[in-house]
Amino acid sequence: MTSTSLTLTRPDDWHLHLRDGAALDAVIGDTARQFARAIVMPNLRPPVTTTAQALAYRERIEASMARVGIDAQAFTPLMTLYLTDNTSAEEITRAREAGIAGVKLYPAGATTNSDAGVTDLLGRCAGALAEMERVGMPLLTHGEVTDSAIDVFDREAVFIDRVMRPLRRAFPALKVVFEHITTREGAQYVRDAEGPVAATITPQHLLYNRGALFTGGMRPHWYCLPVLKRETHRVALLEAATSGSPRFFLGTDSAPHARHLKEHACGCAGCYTALHAMELYATAFDKAGKLDKLEGFASHHGPDFYGLPRNTATLTLLREPFQIPETVPYGDSELVPLAAGETLDWRVKADA
Repeated sequence: MTSTSLTLTRPDDWHLHLRDGAALDAVIGDTARQFARAIVMPNLRPPVTTTAQALAYRERIEASMARVGIDAQAFTPLMTLYLTDNTSAEEITRAREAGIAGVKLYPAGATTNSDAGVTDLLGRCAGALAEMERVGMPLLTHGEVTDSAIDVFDREAVFIDRVMRPLRRAFPALKVVFEHITTREGAQYVRDAEGPVAATITPQHLLYNRGALFTGGMRPHWYCLPVLKRETHRVALLEAATSGSPRFFLGTDSAPHARHLKEHACGCAGCYTALHAMELYATAFDKAGKLDKLEGFASHHGPDFYGLPRNTATLTLLREPFQIPETVPYGDSELVPLAAGETLDWRVKADA
């Protein structure tokens, strides 16, 4: 018999972009409606590179929550630092003592606002990495090389050989989250790697392959980095996510960009999925016949890896049609959610 509802331990989002200012006010409610906690990315302008900046950003997020009517107990932002060539071991110590959840590695030029990223991980960041290993601070990696000679569709696989393997040899006890993996190679690496390694997977990479970018014309709202890949990679990611392995967990990488900046001659990379994240994930797991594996992926594996308690509240999904809106407000502009206008078979039950 087909289930008509699914109740899960309240999930967390282990990779999220919230922006700042009016943009933050526009999107924070979508995440707080579904998730109890979220790892907040630090790639603002300027980037969040110090503990003081991270704590100030958290205060702005909490102020935004108050402005839009979100109870302070309903959602907890988990802050991160942006790793640079100059991040010191002392800054890592301060961050850990202040409750900062992780440090983000952006190879310089890899994605939105990554110009200040790392140019030589083991050469310039060894001190910070050693202290992270010592205190148990996770390194969150954007797993692509930025060498222009490497095809954009191959940059994740090359990252494994050029960066991940040397990193693991140098710091075998360092916790590493290979964020938003997109390839069969990425899934296999995380599955088989020695030591504390895990990965997040986005809803778009579970549901769509690179053909979605070109269905009926160029569709910029399916464009993200790392970019969607071949169907063989999507299938491998879905198998990993639904496998029950504790190394794979939910991270939307929801990345809001105003519509006019997506539909642009040089459109921004990022898919807006915070609005309907759990509906998208439920759709992917349902299509795979693995709804029973969704709770582990969405609600258990992430906090277990980060060493945090699992949530005690719940979230219920109903098997009812949910039409994704064409647009949602975004400050003075608007956002186009991923798969706008399409109808999903699941929706999150509204709070009583």
